[in-house]
Amino acid sequence: MSIKVEKKTSVYLINVINNLLERSREGNSPFWRDISIRLNSSRRNYANVNLGKLNSMVKDGDTVVIPGFLLSAGIFDKKIKISALKASSKAIEKLEKSGSEYVELANLARENPRGTDIKIIR
Repeated sequence: MSIKVEKKTSVYLINVINNLLERSREGNSPFWRDISIRLNSSRRNYANVNLGKLNSMVKDGDTVVIPGFLLSAGIFDKKIKISALKASSKAIEKLEKSGSEYVELANLARENPRGTDIKIIR
């Protein structure tokens, strides 16, 4: 079953979805295919995750993907690698203060083409 990116007007979003689908095919990874399907769905279904919620759900050293938006509300003190479709500037600032690393989805897919040891947070 092939996935077609339809009804998306953002060039950035179309590129991200196509890049994840390409990584999925190259690495034979259902993980990146799942993320691309979630991003290809309605924006209403995207995850909106606050740092406070994320702080209670992860441990130090985790790698996390959010198929949606990362927001800055709450206290965050873990050291993780995180990727999201978009993140607020305050959220990225708080991540840097805690020693965490924010990576774009395409770069994380390039680093880990199989999608192993990554958590999806909704």
